[in-house]
Amino acid sequence: MVKFKNIASLVIVSTYLFTTQGLAASAGVELESADIDPSNIHSLQRGAANFMNYCSGCHSAKYVRYETIGKDLDLSEKMLVDNLMFNAERTFETIQASMPSDDAAQWYGTTPPDLSLMARAKGADYIFNFLKGFYVEAESPTGVNNIVLPGTSMPHVLWELQGYQSAHIENHENDDGSVTTTFEGFEQMTPGMMDSEDYDKFVRDTVNFLAYIAEPIRGFRVMLGKWVIMYLIFFLIIARMLKKQIWKDVK
Repeated sequence: MVKFKNIASLVIVSTYLFTTQGLAASAGVELESADIDPSNIHSLQRGAANFMNYCSGCHSAKYVRYETIGKDLDLSEKMLVDNLMFNAERTFETIQASMPSDDAAQWYGTTPPDLSLMARAKGADYIFNFLKGFYVEAESPTGVNNIVLPGTSMPHVLWELQGYQSAHIENHENDDGSVTTTFEGFEQMTPGMMDSEDYDKFVRDTVNFLAYIAEPIRGFRVMLGKWVIMYLIFFLIIARMLKKQIWKDVK
């Protein structure tokens, strides 16, 4: 039953991804590469701190345990408790949102999704551009909109770091009478605590962590795959040498 629920959740998120990517494409948005490195432990450690400080208030990550994060990211139990476990008591617990889901649904119109599988469902590039894509829109209930996901109910929780920006969106009428909407770029309105380069690094670390929790075993799987390939190559060489030895007298 649990496995079925996981698969169902992934299908729903993937369907949502298809719809929202279509909206982004219709606005002429080209996704910038996130350029993450899942093997960079320091980036993952920073991303874990970013997630707990800015995301875990509303979003859960219920398919990954704190002890798994600590083991993979070289964090001791004390470091986990002091720096990451704000609303948990035991390291075997999973990451739960601090905000009650009923309150979140009432305030935002929908319950914030669990982010455990978000990077696998939407991709790192999508999340990277989403977190950079907020712009001021007076008609929005939250005061902002997002160029990647138009009509998002998520407020710009990173506004203190990025500042506020406006978006240049142009409507072009085609020969057949249809209208094509294109995104021309952002313009900074108010500065944030970080410049654009530092903010990109902050977002990249956060996305890197989200990509990690979507598949914590990936690092081990890649390492094991390399050893298996080396094993096969070694025994392929031995097998060819043995074949030549056995058949050397056959003409």
